[in-house]
Amino acid sequence: MAWLQINFFSDCLRRLVPLKVLLPFALGTHQPEKKPFKTVYLLHNGIDDYASIEEIARKMNLAVVIPFCQHAFFVDMEASGLMYSQFIGRELVAFTRKLFPLSCRREDTVLAGISMGGFGALHNGLKHYAVFGHTIALSSALVVRGIIESATDGKLGGLNQSFFETVFGDLSLLHKSDKTPEVLAKKILENSDCPLDFYLACGYNDLLVHENRKFSMYLKSIGFPHSYEEGPGSHEWHFWDNFLRRGLERLFLPQKQKLSFPC
Repeated sequence: MAWLQINFFSDCLRRLVPLKVLLPFALGTHQPEKKPFKTVYLLHNGIDDYASIEEIARKMNLAVVIPFCQHAFFVDMEASGLMYSQFIGRELVAFTRKLFPLSCRREDTVLAGISMGGFGALHNGLKHYAVFGHTIALSSALVVRGIIESATDGKLGGLNQSFFETVFGDLSLLHKSDKTPEVLAKKILENSDCPLDFYLACGYNDLLVHENRKFSMYLKSIGFPHSYEEGPGSHEWHFWDNFLRRGLERLFLPQKQKLSFPC
């Protein structure tokens, strides 16, 4: 396995963006596999615990790309000109595919995210469904419903309101914006004939579990194809380790072959 640290200038974000890229090597050699790698683009929450990711990637022969871009829910922020969604769904994928032997096939390309990155994975998995064949969203920070309700009731504090307006734009229009996952999911379902594959998971003791349940119930009500799981754990890396593995296993391992990690 090889970790590479790269900095490149993003036109979408108008600054240098650091990336960590993990490439699997063939066992017993120092040369990477010749075939294009299936790839996971991982939007994480800032915790530098990569041991299990490396083990998963090695056993499944996956490349992993982790951007560090000071994320703001990974949506396009038109007012500031910082286009996070375009960066994730277009610029980042195009750049890494040019530089590394990554598969260009939609079915080989996964967008995964944790916490705020989980929201980013859902948003961009929906918005760029023609690029990402699979989406894995763990402990997603599904805050939009609460923002809409609080803004309507006038309960958002000044600092919070300023931040959310910077990220999501006019909050009075958020209920019909494609930055609301429910709106985007329904739109995609009505207009796309691409196969959609979304895997969502959240811990029983995570404060975000209620919103994740509601979102899964909404997707089920409109017939949006997805899998939703809950398990022991809270907003913690141990839970994310286990369910990132589960989400990838269902895609890239034969049914009888499962990875084994210490609890």
